[in-house]
Amino acid sequence: MEINDETLQQLAQCLRQTLNPSAAIRRPAEQSLEQLESNAGYSLVMLQLLDNNQLEMEIRIAASIALKNFVKKNWRIIDDEISKISDNDRLTVKSRIVNLMLSSPEMIQRQLSDAISIIGREDFPGNWPSLMPEILDKIKSNNLNIINGILRTAHSLFKRYRHEFKSNELFAEIKYVLDSFAEPLTGLFQASIETVNGNMDNPAVLKPVFESLTLMCKIFYSLNYQDLPEFFEDNMKVWMEKFLFLLTTNFPQLETRSDDIAGPIEIIRSQICDSVTLYAQKYDEEFHDYLPAFVTAVWTLLTNTGMLAKFDLLVSNAIQFLASVCERESYKGLFHEESVLRSICEKVVIPNMQFRDIDEENFEFNPEEYIRKDIEGSDVDTRRRAASDLIRGLCKHFEPQVTNICSAYVNVMLQEYGKDPSNNWKCKDSAIHLVTSVANRTQTARHGSTAVNELVNIVDFYTSQVMPELSSSDESKSVLKADSIKYIITFRGMLPPKFVIDSIPLLVNHLLNESTVVHSYAAFCIERIFMIKNASGGDLITLNDVQPILQQLITNLFSSLRISGSEENDYVMKAIMRTISLAKGAIVPLVPTILPLLTEKLRVVSKNPRRPQFNHYLFETICCIIRFTCKEQIDTINSFEASLLPVFQEILQQDVLEFLPYVFQVLSLLLELRQPPTPDMYLGLFSCLLNPVLWERQGNIPALVRLLQAYIMKSPMKIATVENSVNGVLGVFQKLIASKSNDHQGFYLLQSFIEFMPKDLIDRYMRQIYILLFQRLQKSKTTKFVKGFIVFCCLCLSKSPDTVVQLIDSIQPKLFGMVIERLFLLDLQKVDGAIERRICAVGISKLLTETQATLSEELYLPQWSNLLQALINFFEVPTDDSVPDDEHFIEIEDTPGYQVAFSQLVFAGKNDYNPVSDVKDPKQFLAVSLNRLSQVLPGKIVPLINQMNSDAQTFLKNYLQAAVVAQSSSSFNFSHGICTNDWVQLGNVCAKRFNVYTKGYLTAKSYCSNNGGSVVQAQTEYQWVLLKKYLNSFVPSLKHDIWLGLTDVNHTNHHEKFVWDNSNLTTHKFSAWGLPQPSHVGQYCVRAFPGSFWEWFITECASTFLLNIVCQRNFLRNEQTSIPGMNDDWNSDNRVKM
Repeated sequence: MEINDETLQQLAQCLRQTLNPSAAIRRPAEQSLEQLESNAGYSLVMLQLLDNNQLEMEIRIAASIALKNFVKKNWRIIDDEISKISDNDRLTVKSRIVNLMLSSPEMIQRQLSDAISIIGREDFPGNWPSLMPEILDKIKSNNLNIINGILRTAHSLFKRYRHEFKSNELFAEIKYVLDSFAEPLTGLFQASIETVNGNMDNPAVLKPVFESLTLMCKIFYSLNYQDLPEFFEDNMKVWMEKFLFLLTTNFPQLETRSDDIAGPIEIIRSQICDSVTLYAQKYDEEFHDYLPAFVTAVWTLLTNTGMLAKFDLLVSNAIQFLASVCERESYKGLFHEESVLRSICEKVVIPNMQFRDIDEENFEFNPEEYIRKDIEGSDVDTRRRAASDLIRGLCKHFEPQVTNICSAYVNVMLQEYGKDPSNNWKCKDSAIHLVTSVANRTQTARHGSTAVNELVNIVDFYTSQVMPELSSSDESKSVLKADSIKYIITFRGMLPPKFVIDSIPLLVNHLLNESTVVHSYAAFCIERIFMIKNASGGDLITLNDVQPILQQLITNLFSSLRISGSEENDYVMKAIMRTISLAKGAIVPLVPTILPLLTEKLRVVSKNPRRPQFNHYLFETICCIIRFTCKEQIDTINSFEASLLPVFQEILQQDVLEFLPYVFQVLSLLLELRQPPTPDMYLGLFSCLLNPVLWERQGNIPALVRLLQAYIMKSPMKIATVENSVNGVLGVFQKLIASKSNDHQGFYLLQSFIEFMPKDLIDRYMRQIYILLFQRLQKSKTTKFVKGFIVFCCLCLSKSPDTVVQLIDSIQPKLFGMVIERLFLLDLQKVDGAIERRICAVGISKLLTETQATLSEELYLPQWSNLLQALINFFEVPTDDSVPDDEHFIEIEDTPGYQVAFSQLVFAGKNDYNPVSDVKDPKQFLAVSLNRLSQVLPGKIVPLINQMNSDAQTFLKNYLQAAVVAQSSSSFNFSHGICTNDWVQLGNVCAKRFNVYTKGYLTAKSYCSNNGGSVVQAQTEYQWVLLKKYLNSFVPSLKHDIWLGLTDVNHTNHHEKFVWDNSNLTTHKFSAWGLPQPSHVGQYCVRAFPGSFWEWFITECASTFLLNIVCQRNFLRNEQTSIPGMNDDWNSDNRVKM
């Protein structure tokens, strides 16, 4: 893409059209812009546009946003995918963008600063070594605009440190930044304070300097968030003294006239409160000496700050600082006097609980903002939330005193309300919030309050103050109705169930309230109530509770969506979804009424999707009603298709990006529910789904794969006969399998292909499919891909094991041996998912017992025993979920940003298909298969089994024993169990827990000896897994530690040299020590502790507390089992000892 006048004009015109309000002009321009992005040099042309001062400002701003989004979407380099940005373009962008940002107007500067941050997240510091020197050079400038620009960039670059997971790589980067930047930042901070001192009467100087100081405070917060850096610990005095100066000094020249917009003083003080709150919470020991001064400063600030909206963030952050201090044990002495508590309640809590004029304005004229800040604990930046947190913090140590103080204020407020309810309603509003704050100890978004102050009678307050407001028909007290509904929302899990159920009809009536806040709260409350669980884990609210009012509830909910301002109300749509979910089949009679309303709403919002939450719940509701209705009456699917498919067609034709993943999921659900044959209207859509453009959008991929799977499952013959359809599907598979982030989707598609397509067609393509898979393995092997490959291979083995082995060996001689050695033996344990694991179990079992190659000396017989042992490990050892460090974030990082995300619709959930559903018990399947094989090849299988370790052999005996019980025709002949007289088999020993406790290990040892055994041991991980499972069967009644037969006989005090009784085996190879490792002289015995997942701890052999005795013993001769079906040689002394 050449940089010339024609190209610049074309791009400028395209950007201009993207700002057009007409969709007919805007959308083609957006598509053209998306196509231009694929051209080399696109980012450089954008930089050139941004540098053109003659261009209209709105076009330059649009260009800056487009460049930022392009960088966000394409800067990350993804393995195996072609990058849209060449190496030369990357270098050019990085060399120009900082200077361009600094020379641009502020609106553009902010976008470019974000772009630098995005690039820095990928390249800094290793692939952008020039950035830090450039920042350090610019920060020395005398031009405050340049300084502020570079500080804004630094803030944008470093603020991610607040949210990143701890890692060595992160700390190395932070150290690099600190080594280079901490000292210059501190110097600039000091110099800026000196500039402030010298220009107290010069607002022209103070304003940009305060902007610099604010940015420096934000950077300080970011650099200190993960850990306290040594530099800032050493220079804490410098920063804290300057923070106190900024908190306590008056700056009359910077005071603003606005009542609503925070000025530079309020902004910087808010940020300082954030920083000292961080220090008080995380570094209290180092910060301890400075804390009293900040408590005094913040207290003074709060008592001298007014109630105007511009002070809200400052007051909120200041109160949060006090809240974080007062709840900590080490600082509670600052607040213990009742006079202090009373003063805090009077001067901080009560004033900031009041319902102000600005709150009333938001309630009436900006309800979305009011709801966003107030409902369900999301009001973290409001005065009320901060005051509530302060009350809870004080109650942690002073609950009786604070409750008494606040109760007095509540009584006064309610008395004032009683004198003149029409004019003093704000008093009751404050009283309700104060009671809620004092009563509510802890809460979660899902459950509301989970613990309450026992000194507050929430039920009495509900009946005397809340219920009357809900029952009142006076529409003038909308705020109090909203407060009352919020009270139910908060305490829904703590109020008696009858009260909650009785409130539902009242809430249904309030759905018609003209106030957006009131009917939104009512809808939200209903939805939350329907989610409450009873003591046994079931739903508290059942269909019987709402059946009498179900039709009225549905009617009122949809009526709410017709109230002005609530046409796309998230809370109402979610309540509709939850109501249909609760009603299930009872909703069927109402479907003729509901379906047209949903369809029309979908048609309207698809014209201009602007409310993601509403849209999501709209599609959830559609899926919910489809699922429950078709379950009762499958024929109604025709009605759903007749109503929805025309709208879906419009959405697909208009390419409404936000809705495509949802449409594909709903289509999948409809197609999966349908009985064959598949209507032509679906088949006509199939070829469109293979359009490469659809697969370029990451958010489409999961939904498209599922939809293709549905087509393959329902219409395999149609797809097989339509020209290019099979090639198209396999082309999609090839694209998906090449991507680290999407390869699992490729396996989903492939598994459906081989499961449902005609066998002769599958056979034509299988060799090429395996070649592609092996190429990906060789080029880019990841844990996720290996798991997918193993499951796919086992699925094929479950169908025709000999065919699979021959096919893979035809690609390269003895290649299947490498599959066994490098995949099955090494990574089978990593496979997770119930169905996936069952597929693997069946596939490996058939490979072991039904495949000639694995029983051939010339081929894979040498690996037979190892493969069987790997399968037994697969059954008995927990799944290995370890992932190499460089793969932890593949699925996240390989997904480019700024694309329509895939959002799973819960009610469109796919029913898992189990291709090996005929196998009920994989262990039994293995046992029966082995028995059958041993009869076909007498004398050949047992020697192979004997090559396994003893633990694996013992597990296999258990499978065989179980198979005898389940298979009456089996040739197995077990006379009785392995262990008798209450002893339980654990691997190759019998074990028993005795209800006996002793303080001495020798006593325990003697007791076990008298019972024919020894103190229980766990020499291997197998034995430890079994022993823990056995011990857990006694929890919680077993509260004592147990003795282990493990001692430091030589008094080495080394954790790897403890020796198991009656053996020379040490803990060198396996142990389960708790931390710290044993190192205490004089403690030479070992106990296992139930309170820490049975970790091992050393103890004195003459303990100071009682320990439980668990013994083990070998199988007695008359307890051993003969297995005629497997040949008696297995129990002889000739077996190989591993």
